Amino acid sequence: MTSQNRPVLIYDSDCNFCSHWIARWRHVTGDRVDYLPSQEVAHQFPDIAPEKFEASVQLVQRDGTVYEGAEAVFRTLAFNPNHGWPLWMYRRIPAVALVTEFLYRFVARHRTGFGRLTGWLLGDHLELSTWYTTRKVFLSLLGVIYFFAFTSLWVQIEGLVGSRGIMPVNEFLNGVKEITGTERYWVLPTVFWFNASDEFLNLICLAGTGLSLCLVGRIFVVPALILLWFFYLSLMTASQEFMSFEWDALLLEAGFLAIFLAPSGGRHLAESPPSPLVLFLYRFLLFRLIFLSGMAKLASGDPTWRDGTALKFHFETQPLPTWGGWYAHQLPSWLQEFSVGGLFVTQLVVPFFIFAPRRLRHTACAVLAGFQLLIIITGNYAFFNFLTLALCLLLLDDAFWKKWLPERMVCTQPQEHLKRAPVNKSKQWAVGTLTATVIFVSVTQDLIPLVFKGHEVPSLSKTIHNWFRPLHIVNSYGLFAVMTTKRPEIVIEGSMDGETWKAYEFKWKPGELKRAPEFVAPHQPRLDWQMWFAALGGYRQNRWVMQFMTRLLEGAEPVLHLLKSNPFPNKPPGQIRAVVYEYKFTDFSDWRADGSWWRRELKGLYVPVIKLPESA
Repeated sequence: MTSQNRPVLIYDSDCNFCSHWIARWRHVTGDRVDYLPSQEVAHQFPDIAPEKFEASVQLVQRDGTVYEGAEAVFRTLAFNPNHGWPLWMYRRIPAVALVTEFLYRFVARHRTGFGRLTGWLLGDHLELSTWYTTRKVFLSLLGVIYFFAFTSLWVQIEGLVGSRGIMPVNEFLNGVKEITGTERYWVLPTVFWFNASDEFLNLICLAGTGLSLCLVGRIFVVPALILLWFFYLSLMTASQEFMSFEWDALLLEAGFLAIFLAPSGGRHLAESPPSPLVLFLYRFLLFRLIFLSGMAKLASGDPTWRDGTALKFHFETQPLPTWGGWYAHQLPSWLQEFSVGGLFVTQLVVPFFIFAPRRLRHTACAVLAGFQLLIIITGNYAFFNFLTLALCLLLLDDAFWKKWLPERMVCTQPQEHLKRAPVNKSKQWAVGTLTATVIFVSVTQDLIPLVFKGHEVPSLSKTIHNWFRPLHIVNSYGLFAVMTTKRPEIVIEGSMDGETWKAYEFKWKPGELKRAPEFVAPHQPRLDWQMWFAALGGYRQNRWVMQFMTRLLEGAEPVLHLLKSNPFPNKPPGQIRAVVYEYKFTDFSDWRADGSWWRRELKGLYVPVIKLPESA
């Protein structure tokens, strides 16, 4: 049924390609446009030559104006205010009209083949994709990840940066305050400028834990997301080296975008459709995270990545392996080398499917999710892989969830709601500005320099990047660009007499040879992690190591709580030292013989014997 008050898009109903896309466009424009087959109505429009109906779609406006080809398509979609950007680009950006009309004519001449391709890529899902359930699932998972991030840090915070911790935050901020002015509030954004007490450190961790539960329960969603981001940024700034990891930055970037992803209506997450631009930014974030990791490995020139031997070392030398990593280390060399090839395909090819049509996008989700699960099995990387999994789920639309989740868990909105959703101009402007900034900085700072070595980064990009850097809204990624081929491990030893030395045992990092590597993620024992980094260099490059050992000489309880055991429970040792061993995984025969997971060889002193001044 048609209306004289509505424009009409006339198409060739004998063309499968045309019929497929017309079915999809109906869901975009709703009752704003009538779609009619030329075979039935061509005689009603004698001013349009019959061959034009065969060559392209014809849009007849209410005033009788006729448009064809790509312009007709863009004008049709623009009847939905949320889909007006293609027409804007067609009319405002040079060459867009020329290119799109050329592509339209090319597709029209090969419509049979493109019809088959469209059917394969998109399947029988003709409705406009919606993301209500996807948003609900992602925000809930983000709340869970925030919960683990805050609680994991909470149980360590006093030992790491408390007043009797390894690197007290009050000393750090006071030192910065002495040499800077008011710019310190932007360069080092943290709420602890106003109160750096142990009680306030704990209060912020407690608040973050509570707010994460609000996010999971969909209570005060947007305020909770804003505060979660700011509190985690504050803790990251205050924790110095102990929160200098890519996943901390990734959580801040993903958490900041979530502020714009979430609706503003509290518990009812399905009241307005997620912004297409924000969904794009999340896909671009996932793309950068995976693709840049692959490119960094190639760009580093590391020989183990080039010759395919990297995994022969990785499982043994990674910071906190699991017993799954021990078993992976025993795999045949040919399989490990083959896996390196699979890794590069996953990191350099699959990310482009993130922007592909539905079926390829879902395939990318499956491959990337499987990759993260393999990493979880073999290593402990805090909440990093769980957060990456959550980002992968943003590639799935509501139609997917309807097949796999109970009906009561699926957020549904009538298509009409999506078509007529009001446009928040101020939010749209903010998201548009954010999108342009993220793309410009990421492409000029990371993607182009990695792909084209020697490329000069524009000064404007450097300025914007430096301005945003303290907020961690746009970050660089690229884990394991260079593979470590040996595993030095620092062992801290104390003594009362300088003759008998007893080792401090850490909770999670390798120590006792018969203790199996354990699963600890999504918790991150940050001292154990930093000990791995310290072992790769000297103690002079890791000033916190001396402070850590000094706290042990003082018997500081918050620091001792970070360890598995204290060999001096009654009185701190009179002197302390650090030695370094080279650790290697055992093989099946060694493990069966005496139950050892590790073997080690003493390499020498890491830190010479030190004492407290009054004990000297």
